[in-house]
Amino acid sequence: MRHSILEEKRLLAVDDEPDVLETLEEQLEGIKGLVLDKATDYETGYHLLRSWSYDLVILDIMGVRGFDLLSAAVALGFPAVMLTAHMLSPSALAKSIEMGARAFIPKEHMGDIVAFLEDVLSLDHHMVWKRLFERLGGFFNEKFGPDWMKGKKTFWEEVVSGRYKPGPVILK
Repeated sequence: MRHSILEEKRLLAVDDEPDVLETLEEQLEGIKGLVLDKATDYETGYHLLRSWSYDLVILDIMGVRGFDLLSAAVALGFPAVMLTAHMLSPSALAKSIEMGARAFIPKEHMGDIVAFLEDVLSLDHHMVWKRLFERLGGFFNEKFGPDWMKGKKTFWEEVVSGRYKPGPVILK
């Protein structure tokens, strides 16, 4: 297997669907030294976030209070990736970006999860979003319709071009 920036990293995945966690584990299998902690509910996920230092956190939105976990992960300085199927919408995507998520991956694209996670760990925050839209822009246009960016045109132009800079993290 080729060298991966994910080698020797500790990741946390929180999803209420055990089969999604199993698929994720299979995708990451064989990466040297990678440790994947898993949780199927908010409480366990939050406890793990507070108990360990993570190189990357992967969060479902529905069922595990993903946005609450995202807020905690960002406040703790852990790069976080949103992984979703049911909350696949322009508003959930925008909220994820604005809250500091490093990527937003539809579960339909879990087969490419390693590449997305490597981007998160190797590229600047804003360039991850540019790369993500290069890969998934067509998918989002197909899912959301051709005019889905119109409501927040300037915001989306900045994100897609790699010019978007997230604001400061406010600890609560």
